[in-house]
Amino acid sequence: MSLSGKNIRINGERLWDSLMDMAEIGPGVAGGNNRQTLTDEDAKGRELFQKWCVSAGCSMGVDSMGNMFATRPGADPEALPVYVGSHLDTQPTGGKYDGVLGVLGGLELIRTLNDLNIKTKHPIVVTNWSNEEGTRFAPAMLNEEGTRFAPAMLSSGVFAGVHSEDWAKSRVDANGKRFGDELERIGWVGDEIVGSRQMRAMFELHIEQGPILEAEKVDIGVVTHGQGLSWTQ
Repeated sequence: MSLSGKNIRINGERLWDSLMDMAEIGPGVAGGNNRQTLTDEDAKGRELFQKWCVSAGCSMGVDSMGNMFATRPGADPEALPVYVGSHLDTQPTGGKYDGVLGVLGGLELIRTLNDLNIKTKHPIVVTNWSNEEGTRFAPAMLNEEGTRFAPAMLSSGVFAGVHSEDWAKSRVDANGKRFGDELERIGWVGDEIVGSRQMRAMFELHIEQGPILEAEKVDIGVVTHGQGLSWTQ
């Protein structure tokens, strides 16, 4: 089926059900979630995501930082993959949708393409980045949003060459637990070399973390600029 001129609609009810099923893992305060990175709850969320991806016909790859890559093959074996994703880990008082929508929205994209028997030219890869919240392994002030292992975006940072793998795995949380040890403990050290994958593009669906779209009654926006932070001491 050609996509030209077509407005493909996903199955919103199915996406909602998946979000609610994932939210049952690590329930938190005020109806939110506490599924901090590399905890037992994070492991359960990863296992559920992998189960869904395999059921959707995807192959699952995991690199040595625990980043997950669910791949739907494309029609052109030479075409670079298009990535879509975010993170499944949450803050201690996180919500149901921050990060998770970006991952499960990508999965719903693949499910919808399967439903319509649509073959894309490029492979599509749905990604779950490890420790995007970064609030477990350091003081909250060093993190993007304050969770377990600082800095935030730790594993995607290794993937992009910003951090070394050894340095990242040496990060410790408030209880003195190392990132590398915790990754091994939950069984998600993959055999892929981190950063070895190539990309055509990367997309991330994310909730709005502000009032602008809601105030203007706009359903969705496209980010054109990102806030840059620089820490000095």
